[in-house]
Amino acid sequence: MTQGHIADGTMRFLQTDTKTLLSGHYRCPDDLVEFAVARDLPPVPGYFQFGSGAVCFGQCHLRVCSTLPARNLSDAFMHTRAQGDTILLPFDPVQVVNNLRLERYSGIPAARSVPPWASNIVRNLYYTARPFMPVAIRKHLQSWYLRGWEKIPFPCWPVDMTVENILERLLILAMKSRNLERVPFIWFWPDGHQSCAMVTHDVETRAGLNFCPQLMDLNDSFGIKSSFQLVPEGRYALPPSVLEDIRQRGFEVNVHDLNHDGHLFDDHTEFLRRAERIKHYAQEFKASGFRSAVLYRNADWCDSLGFAYDMSIPNVAHLDPQRGGCCTVFPFFIGTTVELPVTATQDYSLFHVLKDHSTRLWQEQIDRIRAKHGLISFIVHPDYVIDPAPRKVYVELLAYLSKLRAMGKLCVALPGQIAEWWKVRSELALVNLEGSWRIIGKGSERARIAYAVRVNDHLVYEMDTVSGVTPVQILDEGHGCL
Repeated sequence: MTQGHIADGTMRFLQTDTKTLLSGHYRCPDDLVEFAVARDLPPVPGYFQFGSGAVCFGQCHLRVCSTLPARNLSDAFMHTRAQGDTILLPFDPVQVVNNLRLERYSGIPAARSVPPWASNIVRNLYYTARPFMPVAIRKHLQSWYLRGWEKIPFPCWPVDMTVENILERLLILAMKSRNLERVPFIWFWPDGHQSCAMVTHDVETRAGLNFCPQLMDLNDSFGIKSSFQLVPEGRYALPPSVLEDIRQRGFEVNVHDLNHDGHLFDDHTEFLRRAERIKHYAQEFKASGFRSAVLYRNADWCDSLGFAYDMSIPNVAHLDPQRGGCCTVFPFFIGTTVELPVTATQDYSLFHVLKDHSTRLWQEQIDRIRAKHGLISFIVHPDYVIDPAPRKVYVELLAYLSKLRAMGKLCVALPGQIAEWWKVRSELALVNLEGSWRIIGKGSERARIAYAVRVNDHLVYEMDTVSGVTPVQILDEGHGCL
């Protein structure tokens, strides 16, 4: 928050960087309206809501905030008002969105099946014994650890879009205060694509590595390129020919942890030591991206690895050993690193925890994320689709993605391409030149102007007319990859 006092009755407010938060997501003009936050926020954060479907965690100037994301939360939206050209808020949206994206909300340890100290002991014992365990016993232990996942109230299963709901509500408030029906912004994806999908493969075992050529053949049969995350140490040998074959075929190579032992984030000093080894392998692999083992993560340490992008934070982590979730279906920045969240359920969880050998859940997640124009991100392990039954499900997924792409409903791209676009878009500017909106900056030729339109206190998006193509045509007929 920045200095600048605003009086409103007995309350005093400070100007906030909320408009920067909005322009960061939408790339819209940053002079729409000013926001101010109550000055004396309580020291203890809690849960509240900002209208329906937007559970928040942070400091809020309400009488009652909950220690748990329960039902009937106090609604901060009811305590929001306008004073001139300034929106007065009882909480700081920048803090709340960061708390969600970086999983700084409370309840993550409590959401585990056991207390944190016991969880660490159990995890250490599990990873020590894991190489000697039959697969059936491992699956049983994992199911026991994850029991009760369906009762977790927050994040929202199977896809959580709280961050987007908060940002949309803030934009609506800004538009209403200025009596605006339409606000221009730089569309989320290049060339007018409605949404974007990416397929990634974490290679955990020698058997999975051996299956990679066959998996690339399968992906190529649908015209879908993907990325392979490889473990540098301890799991299998990685001759340079393997890396080169993946790259030459148009696929992507990334680093998958260091040795996949589950301890990367246990201790900060040890993490920094391992980080140096990981950076060495990033150069050796010619890799720009990273994913941690088992999606263990600490967002505050992410930037220390020095990758252009990371893929370790799930949208909803109910079925992962580390619970939580970033509550967004869009890429976001952690320092200079682009975070590409995992927004679809992992194949292992689908097959072995939910015991579902169909694409029903994946299709539901795809459709929900597409409706928000977000990033649809999959993890499919080569190790788990070797057998015919799970491989058949994966083929059905590829066919569904290919169908949607052919219909112009999404594009499919490599993680590196998506991260690069997100950085390009973050540096573009939307300016008004002689009464017309223009996008300026490197890469602007692929960017499109869109409009957020306020309809009955909801937002709908329309594309600007480009080269005589109507907005509906652009949204419905875009195709291809980034």
